[in-house]
Parts: sequence; structure tokens; C-alpha cells
Amino acid sequence: MSSPSAPHHHAAPKKDGIPLGKIAGIPVYLAYSWFLIAAFTVIVYGPAVLIQFPGLGIGAYFVAFGYALLLAVSVLVHELAHALSAKAFKWPTDRIVLNLWGGHTQFQNFTSSPGRAVVVAMAGPASNFILAGALAPFVFGGVFEGVIEMLANILMWANFLIGIFNVLPGTPLDGGRLVESAVWKATGSQEKGAIAAGWSGRAIAVALFIWFIALPFFSGSRLDLNLTLITVLVCGFLWVGASSSIQHGKLRSRLYLVSAAGLADPAVGIPNTATVADALALAPGGTPAVVICGPDGKPQGVLNPGAAAAVPPQVHSRTPVTAVAHPLAAGAYVPEWSKGQELIQYLAKLDGGEYAVVDHNGYVTGLLRQEAVVTAITGKEARRSGRA
Repeated sequence: MSSPSAPHHHAAPKKDGIPLGKIAGIPVYLAYSWFLIAAFTVIVYGPAVLIQFPGLGIGAYFVAFGYALLLAVSVLVHELAHALSAKAFKWPTDRIVLNLWGGHTQFQNFTSSPGRAVVVAMAGPASNFILAGALAPFVFGGVFEGVIEMLANILMWANFLIGIFNVLPGTPLDGGRLVESAVWKATGSQEKGAIAAGWSGRAIAVALFIWFIALPFFSGSRLDLNLTLITVLVCGFLWVGASSSIQHGKLRSRLYLVSAAGLADPAVGIPNTATVADALALAPGGTPAVVICGPDGKPQGVLNPGAAAAVPPQVHSRTPVTAVAHPLAAGAYVPEWSKGQELIQYLAKLDGGEYAVVDHNGYVTGLLRQEAVVTAITGKEARRSGRA
């Protein structure tokens, strides 16, 4: 599966797992969660291998682990297909991660289109169908025998099923891109496409749960423990991924409301050599906000109106404004023309919840608060932390 609409610009953190090197310049990681699915594969398939080949003894479990490795290679081929097809459109790939759910390909910022999104998404399942097709002549032709034949047979059907599963039309599966792109093309809104694909993904999760668990249960059939567990995990994975797509689609649909100039409170800049008297002369009632700037003109802090008001009048002119201000995080200032996703991505890199807004000349014109951005994106009032 791929994530072509989620921009990331940071290097892969250590939590991504064990680095396996690079393929075609793309970093590949093995997530620690992969060992859970590998252990499950060994526990489930080890006894089955032992029954079929009793002479293997404990080696049957090593064969089962080999099957887990072959599945990981199949997933890697799937993800590489995403990455290499994206490379043809000059979409930069951040990394590939093999994990509990198979794997995902993470891209950096790029400009997409409905048609290209479908090509990149479908490249993954296509690679699995190609692998299954390449193994078919050997499996059906009886070329292999013994353990090799068993592994080839399982691997062929596994790739076929992986391909079929991933083309189901719902996010987070690759087939969800078909729904997203179709709605995107029809409405001109990628956000509406993401929401539609998310609801489709939820429908698939419900359908799988009904088919593999609810119907057998109510018909009186005995449920297979392993199949039930796998179904619950897969349905949970689909539901969470689909819900995330719906949420992100809704959030992106409100990005046009995010504007540094439009959301900022009025503010003025004042040098850090100024006094409380100077600050109160500019903002006698706490409005506009007062931003303290360093010798280079860059914002450093924000006047605390309550603390300034508490200073006795007779010492206003002798009290430095920095004594009644709280600091801004390093680099916490943005151009007043910043807006949309670019603004949100930049703010996400900064600490703190306040950001000075500056014009083309570097002069302070406003003070942007995190609460205002959150409210614009979500449509809900953010919980203000406030400052005394």
C-alpha cells in the first residue's frame, strides 16, 4: 500500500525499525512489528509443514519462517512497484517500511492528479499478479517437489490473494485510489474523493466481518480460531485506515481557511531595549499584541499584558519590556502571505503555540495563535492554554 497524498519531509525516524539499506536510492526499513506476523506465521504454518513432512522435525518451523520471509519479499516488490512508478512522475519517495500489516511506501511532497494516483496505486497489486503468474507454470507444471513445491504453491496463491485484496475499492487499500480518483475527477475535489474512499473502506471492513464471522456464527457453523483472529485484525486495520482517510479528507477540505494574515490577531513590533512604558503606549489595553524583537529585527517574545499591568506606574519607564514578556520558540515567525498546507507543515516543525506574522519588509503585523489554526482546520474551538 502507498501513501501518495500524505506529505512528509523528515528523515525516517528510528521508530521505523531496522534499516535494510537502499534499493534504487530508496531507504527500506523492517518495522519491529513485522516480527509479530512472522511469529504468527511460524506458529500457524509450522505444525502444518510438520504434518506434511514429518521428517523435517523442528526444521518445519524454519520452513514456516522461510515462508514469512518470502511474503516479506513479495510485499517489498509490491512497495517498490509503487515507488518506481511514482519515480516516473518525479514523485520523491521518502522510504519503504515493511511492517505488521505488510508494508507502506511514504512519499515526500508532490503534485498529484487522478490519473497518476491510480497508476501509482495499481502498480503494487499488478506486481503481485505478475509474481503469481510467474510462479504458476512451475507450480502447475510440477517442476518443483517437496518443500520447495509447497512454498512455491503457497507463495503463488498468497501473491494472487494479496493482489485481489489490495484492489478492493476502499482506503487504505490501493483500490481506494480508484474510488478517490473517480470522485476527484468528477467533482474536482481530492478531499471529497478521500472521504468517499474512506466510507468505501469502512463498507469493505463491515462486509468482511459479516462474511467471515457473523454469517458462519449465526448459521451455527464452528468458527476457525485462526481465521477469526485474522479477520478481526484485518477488519480493524481497514476500519482505522478508512476512518483516517475520512478525517484527513475533512481536514484538507478546510485548508483554504488557514491563512497567517487572516487568522492572526493585530500586533506591533517593539525592540527588546524598550520599556514597559513604551509597550503600554503602543497597546494601552493589551491590544494590539506587542511582539518583542531582537537587534536583528527577528521576533523573540510576546508582551504579557497582565504582567505589564501589574508593574507600578512609577517604574514603567525603568522596567525593561523583556521582564514582562514570554519568549517565542526559535524561528516562530511566518510571512503574512503563508497559507494552507504549507503553513501547517511549517508550524508543525515549531515549538510553542504562538507565532509572529511579518510582512515583506520583516515588520511585525500580527500574532498567530495555534488555537486559531486548529479552529480553522477542525471547525471546533480549541482549548486555550492561556497566559496570565
